[in-house]
Amino acid sequence: MPIPANQCQPYSPCPISETGGGVWEAESAAVEELLRSLRVSHGRGSRWPGLQDLRKLGPDCVPGCASSPGCRRRWSRRARDRRCAMAAPKPLSRFWEWGKNIVCVGRNYADHVQEMRSAVLSEPVLFLKPSTAYAPEGSPVLLPSYSRNVHHELELGVVLGRRGRAVPESAAMDYVAGYALCLDMTARDVQDECKKKGLPWTLAKSFTASCPVSAFVPKEKIPDPHALKLWLKVNGELRQKGETSSMIFSIPYIIHYVSKIITLEEGDLILTGTPSGVGPVKENDEIEAGIDGVVSMKVKVERSEY
Repeated sequence: MPIPANQCQPYSPCPISETGGGVWEAESAAVEELLRSLRVSHGRGSRWPGLQDLRKLGPDCVPGCASSPGCRRRWSRRARDRRCAMAAPKPLSRFWEWGKNIVCVGRNYADHVQEMRSAVLSEPVLFLKPSTAYAPEGSPVLLPSYSRNVHHELELGVVLGRRGRAVPESAAMDYVAGYALCLDMTARDVQDECKKKGLPWTLAKSFTASCPVSAFVPKEKIPDPHALKLWLKVNGELRQKGETSSMIFSIPYIIHYVSKIITLEEGDLILTGTPSGVGPVKENDEIEAGIDGVVSMKVKVERSEY
């Protein structure tokens, strides 16, 4: 028997999602369809979804008996709470948990180009890492089983704060939310073989936990990202020391260049290249790295079973 309207609390839409705040997460088509029907049916005065509609979502989604008084009131609250949770904003301070893309720039410091016996190019060299490459501080670097020569590469990472496509160089810094100190761990022996065969660098650059990152640094704490001093030590020995003023391609140009090819999203990370001094690490090593006066991090090195 239908529940009288006076026994059901009217569905009120989530104020967060209605004002456009936050980020929607993926939801099943069935749930989305039912939520839409709740809004439409209430707005038009037509029937509320019955028990058969709720059961389509499975027993865990039915908030009590749909034929008892007050049931639809509980479902209304559940639907509203679900929508509010879906609309909750994702913090940029934990970009590694939800950011989609890691775009890396190679050969962006002349001294590193020289030590790798490569040539300086007129455009940035780009490659990608998957989001599973992230290793936030406290997580170890995992050496892949198929490599015996994994190198550290110290880099400044740029965290995007908004979506951008073909961003003008003059406006590029408006898209920056902040920064992070990053490592581009590289299976050098594998990369050398890929270069010889003319193959992509995926096996050398994209393995799990190949991108350790520091805590997020808000943009306001770094007035000029081209005036930073980077350093890296392995077991207390200084290995890398460089200045971001030595970049061949500036951060605004990199954002402009990359966004013409790849649409950048909020939470994406761009690695801006490494200075000279790259070198090997082995199991049980401890890597310590930092940006003078800004942030530092420590990472342990472990051997992956895969």
